[in-house]
Amino acid sequence: MPEENALSREDMEKLTLEEAFEGVDRTIDELSGDIPLERSFALYKEGMELLKYCDEKLKAVEQQILIMNEEGELNEFQ
Repeated sequence: MPEENALSREDMEKLTLEEAFEGVDRTIDELSGDIPLERSFALYKEGMELLKYCDEKLKAVEQQILIMNEEGELNEFQ
């Protein structure tokens, strides 16, 4: 049975990058407390999914960043 707080991939994709990082912070805070082992496994899994999502979002943004060369032309960030 999935945890009531678990995010589906569909829900996760609606998050902004900032919201996803806040989710990671909340997960870390909860993992720092005294929680049952089963809950800690579920939180760990959700935290890892959020981190993966954040990494994907950051890579997508990185590919879209443009830099200006000396002639004033825009080139994709590499």
